[in-house]
Amino acid sequence: MQIGNVNVRMSVVTLTVSVFFTIVVLATFFVTSDRSILIWGIPTIILLFVIPMALNYMSQRQYADLIPVYEQEAKDYRIKAINIDMLGKPVRVRGVVERSMFRFLNRPQYVVADKSGAISVKMFTTPREDVREGDIVEVLGLIIRRYMVTGDPVINCVSIRKIKPQEK
Repeated sequence: MQIGNVNVRMSVVTLTVSVFFTIVVLATFFVTSDRSILIWGIPTIILLFVIPMALNYMSQRQYADLIPVYEQEAKDYRIKAINIDMLGKPVRVRGVVERSMFRFLNRPQYVVADKSGAISVKMFTTPREDVREGDIVEVLGLIIRRYMVTGDPVINCVSIRKIKPQEK
């Protein structure tokens, strides 16, 4: 669903839970014929759809506002040059998506590689574009640790977009 310039998506898990509880409410109503089930069930089901969509919208909007800031401040880096001393620095990396995980949760993680190495790219919202394995991408983000206080450096992605091979 498009709201303004923000593409709002519901994760497969959230959609499955919402549909499951819709079926439970309807089945309970048909078995018991108790209208109070519908009086409480319908608003609850609506909230099961609306709240995740609202959260996704707010997240997408926040990331959209950050993109111009990162485009100005981020410097181009080769993946091999990224190290633990760069924590908190905005970076721009170009490479090929070798692996894509957790897209169904709307919290995708990618392994992006260039000729110098590979790095994990974590996104905490859905990307604007549907990025798949084999796509050539440009990543804007901030260097963080893999696990809050320990681990190797990874990119907290603000924007990942497909690029044409000649843009590299």
